[in-house]
Amino acid sequence: MVTRVSRQVLLLVTDIIAVNGAFLLALLLHNEGNIPKTTISTYLGAALILTIGKLLIYRFFGLYNSLWAYASVEELMKVVFAGIIANLLGTMYLISMGVRLYFGVYIIGAILEISIVGCIRFSYRFIRRIKNHYPVTKQEHSNNILIIGSGATGSLIATEIKNHAGTYGQVTGFIDDDEHKLYKTIAGVRVLGNYYDIYSVAHRFKIDEIIIAVPTATGSVMKQIIEESKRSDAKVRIMPGIREVIDGQVSLSKIRDVEIEDLLGRDMINLNVTEVASYIEDKVIMVTGGGGSIGSELCRQIARFLPSKLIILDVYENNAYDIQNELHREYGNNLNLDVIIASVRDRDNIFAIVEEHAPHVIFHAAAHKHVPLMERAPKEAIKNNVFGTKNIAEAAHEFGVERFVMVSTDKAVNPTNIMGASKRICEMIVQGLAKESKTKFTAVRFGNVLGSNGSVIPLFRKQIEQGGPVTVTHKEIVRYFMTITEAAQLVIQSGAIARGGEIFVLDMGEPVKIYDLAVDLIRLSGLKLNEDIKIKVTGLRPGEKLYEELLMDEEGLQDTKYEKIYIGQPIEINYSELKSALNELLVILKSPETETLIEMVQGIVPTYRNNIEVNSENRHKREKADRYKLAKA
Repeated sequence: MVTRVSRQVLLLVTDIIAVNGAFLLALLLHNEGNIPKTTISTYLGAALILTIGKLLIYRFFGLYNSLWAYASVEELMKVVFAGIIANLLGTMYLISMGVRLYFGVYIIGAILEISIVGCIRFSYRFIRRIKNHYPVTKQEHSNNILIIGSGATGSLIATEIKNHAGTYGQVTGFIDDDEHKLYKTIAGVRVLGNYYDIYSVAHRFKIDEIIIAVPTATGSVMKQIIEESKRSDAKVRIMPGIREVIDGQVSLSKIRDVEIEDLLGRDMINLNVTEVASYIEDKVIMVTGGGGSIGSELCRQIARFLPSKLIILDVYENNAYDIQNELHREYGNNLNLDVIIASVRDRDNIFAIVEEHAPHVIFHAAAHKHVPLMERAPKEAIKNNVFGTKNIAEAAHEFGVERFVMVSTDKAVNPTNIMGASKRICEMIVQGLAKESKTKFTAVRFGNVLGSNGSVIPLFRKQIEQGGPVTVTHKEIVRYFMTITEAAQLVIQSGAIARGGEIFVLDMGEPVKIYDLAVDLIRLSGLKLNEDIKIKVTGLRPGEKLYEELLMDEEGLQDTKYEKIYIGQPIEINYSELKSALNELLVILKSPETETLIEMVQGIVPTYRNNIEVNSENRHKREKADRYKLAKA
């Protein structure tokens, strides 16, 4: 506080000298060094009030409150406007007091005063800049920083780093894809190349850290930038997105490490708000499995459209409690929220819940999803996934629910495990019921979701934190990935265009090798493969595929008006026959025989086969496709 007061007193004293000194200097210049005594005498009589008046105007414009060490154009404009107004009013006062001089004296005096007042204040920034760039104690290890993107965000970050050079290091240069900026200087820093030059520039200038500051870049461009940056040994960090820039939050504290999500190159989803709102707003919406990773994100997205009531149904109370608290914090009394702890296996209870709450739309995300665990407990997969879906779907049909959207998986396509087979039966239930119900039944099929419960990403991160090794089941295993937010938004959008009986297939982009994913995570953690962390290949687990698929051979693929959503053509399903088969399956569930259960499931899902056989076939297909691509190239 003492420092602040003393600084203000110092500015006040220098302003008193500047206000009077500038006018007297103007008089000296005008009178060639010989000021008439009468003029001086008249001026001194008016000086006290004139000085106090000008200081009050400077105070009004905040010239004693700004942090001049960080002064910018805005502060400069304050000095100029304050000086103009102070001198305009001062001139009028002097004239009224009889100080009648050549008009040029007042003009010169004003210019000198504004210049001196401005110079005094901006000297704080000048001294600070000198101190930061040429510190008394020289830094032994300077952090060389390369900034990708020289637009508003990049230049602001460069300025911030330069203002804290002792803490953060020095900005060596910019990288920008605008050829007109190449080799130009921005914020005192030179543009050294375009995106393809990232590696060579990083190597040539011994870059320690790369900061990606291109918040408006598309997913594919961001992926390209990150891939090029990864080739260097520099630590890679990123400015999150355009929203932070719009909100004026560009600062070094907002820069974060690159995440796996950034490497996917997935563009943001633009929901058709009108279409989604038409079936969610002011409606009763139920989400089964609402506490899970997909279910909870569905709840977050649905809450934005303010349904008349959002019902979270989950058997696991801890997860349900977490999302309940989160939504209460976010929306308070604006969201009518109800949490029901119940299992979709309990048919009577599920029917009673649907009848009592009369939801307009049900999003069914409750399911067992972990492949190896379900291989060891096939009965649990069938009980929960198949009969849980049958219960909630038939309740929706019975009580006139408008729409029923089931979350499915790519593992339902030509399944090699009981989890995938159970989800294929769930799709068949939905497709079969759609033919005999007024409810619009549909399923949405997609691949792995980053960060979801059971995803490899949290497992890899935990293994890296523990020092490794990171375990991968097969070096060639490939999976499709999307973010939780993207998956939930596309599920909601699919529900809006559902007519009944479709299986919507989401565009998962390019498949990703799990081994490469592990390598990227190790690198993004600032560690070196085989030096700091090793990768251990453990072998395929029971029921695990090398390559996942999104479409069955008998399904055609049809475009929708949304580029990331496709429709698999409905397959003829006789629901009466399916119900009969499921009744037999229900009887088998009560017996201890697992083999009989598997045989029965294979009878219902003819594409359900042994994973070893399927992996062998798929490997040959993939090798043949790769040879064809190579020959074309």
